Amino acid sequence: MTVSEMGKRAKAASRALANAGILKNKALYALADALETEAEYILAENAKDLSNGEANGMSKSLLDRLALSDSRIKGMADGARQVAALADPIGTYISGGKLPNGLEVTRVRVPLGVIGIIFEARPNVTADAAALCLKSGNAVILRGGKEAINSNMAIAKVMREAIEKAGLPADCVQLIEDTTRQSSIELMGLTEYLDVLIPRGGAGLIKATVENAKVPVIETGTGNCHIYVDEFADPSMAAEIVFNAKTSRPSVCNAAESLLVHKNIAEKVLPLIKAELDKMNVEIRGCEITREILGESVTPATEEDYYTEFLDYIISCKVVESVDEAIAHIAEHSTGHSECIVTEDYNNSNKFTSEVDSAAVYVNASTRFTDGGEFGLGAEIGISTQKLHARGPLGINELTSMKFIVKGQGQVR
Repeated sequence: MTVSEMGKRAKAASRALANAGILKNKALYALADALETEAEYILAENAKDLSNGEANGMSKSLLDRLALSDSRIKGMADGARQVAALADPIGTYISGGKLPNGLEVTRVRVPLGVIGIIFEARPNVTADAAALCLKSGNAVILRGGKEAINSNMAIAKVMREAIEKAGLPADCVQLIEDTTRQSSIELMGLTEYLDVLIPRGGAGLIKATVENAKVPVIETGTGNCHIYVDEFADPSMAAEIVFNAKTSRPSVCNAAESLLVHKNIAEKVLPLIKAELDKMNVEIRGCEITREILGESVTPATEEDYYTEFLDYIISCKVVESVDEAIAHIAEHSTGHSECIVTEDYNNSNKFTSEVDSAAVYVNASTRFTDGGEFGLGAEIGISTQKLHARGPLGINELTSMKFIVKGQGQVR
């Protein structure tokens, strides 16, 4: 089936889905049960992808992104159930009132329509995206990377069968099985059927999508996330937050990539942080002052390092003169994802949260919390790092648009 044919089917399915009501929840619970029931089949297909990845020299962090397990499949199923339990956004009242001429004008939420999602070696995205799109009344066309093709095909097959058994069109969820560049180009140009395209992956994928797509794009994912350890920080808290943010899962977009430390606390806190990072053999790429404090085991940092989303056990580090310098550094190097200040000073925390322009700004907490589930949104389709039309975790409300409903008694203009 061509991408254009898939678009036509998705458009038809979206019309059925837009007013599906409780059938959407029925499909979500069926989908969740099917993922768990078919876990053995999904894991067998995932094993093929992992074997291919290892044979092709895929890095440890990328293999972690690719890998599924019983617990991760259960997490996908639980995510679908959590989404089902959320209030249905479609048709909900946003605002309204009566005009002086007697017209009653209200705004209500409606689906976007057909959503395209291009992603890389993250098979859980297949399930998360399907669940969120179903709940928000949108049909979805998924285009994953070749690294996860067997996993994605298995997950999509299981979900489509469950959705159809629940009484909705299977074409509410479709997967492009062609992983050549041509299929991505066709999806980016599907203006007749696609309402929005969401890339989820590394900087290269996102850049290519933004530059080449003919349909509207919601830019997501690239996360050069910073932690700034202020001069008034609790050193042990700082070390724990940096360790968690960098090492709990370095291959994801909310992992910390850059560390900034105030000069007045650097000699005290940097050895504590390094001791924690050494437990996971994290490479520190630091400025001259960082190397003076921690020694030659620290790799000299280049300017490029401060711009880099490593997605690996690597972190850049710079000692700064002030909170203002930290904020300026973040403004220059950040991708607008998530930034954190560790401090006990009220004024500095307020300055940081008000002046740092990112989708999520933290005080004394790991950047790893930037996640739809952690924010109470259920599963999420990605983290928007732009400002239109949504920012931060893309939950069901962010996958809707609105329309005006106008009621009159014969008014004319």
